[in-house]
Amino acid sequence: MTPEAADFLANAHRMAAEAEAMLRSNFVEAAARTAYLAAFHAAQALIFDRTSRVLKTHNGVHTEFARLVRNDESFGPTLRVFLSRAYEFKAVADYGVGDRMRATPDEAREAVDEAIRFVALVESKLAALP
Repeated sequence: MTPEAADFLANAHRMAAEAEAMLRSNFVEAAARTAYLAAFHAAQALIFDRTSRVLKTHNGVHTEFARLVRNDESFGPTLRVFLSRAYEFKAVADYGVGDRMRATPDEAREAVDEAIRFVALVESKLAALP
């Protein structure tokens, strides 16, 4: 694993831990948003390790990540699309208005759990690379 990918992965782990703490403190919307960011940083780690590129937009990271894992069965259908699906939590937290747009506690719990699985899987992929 390259040092840059390791830095991205460290950020992903930190964000996942923060999302867990936020959820325990009942900061539901913040937990869901931070779960997305954990996955985002993990995706950046994988992208950098495989391409030596740092992508600066969310859409760019989503697209390149999807391209890199499209034939990787270990991500499965749920984790393969988690990044794009979880972006909605960030968008709503950053730009949404009104209670009907907020994440529910169950949605936040699911997002945090999936983000933790996402980060762990990316880490295992990077550790397995020569």
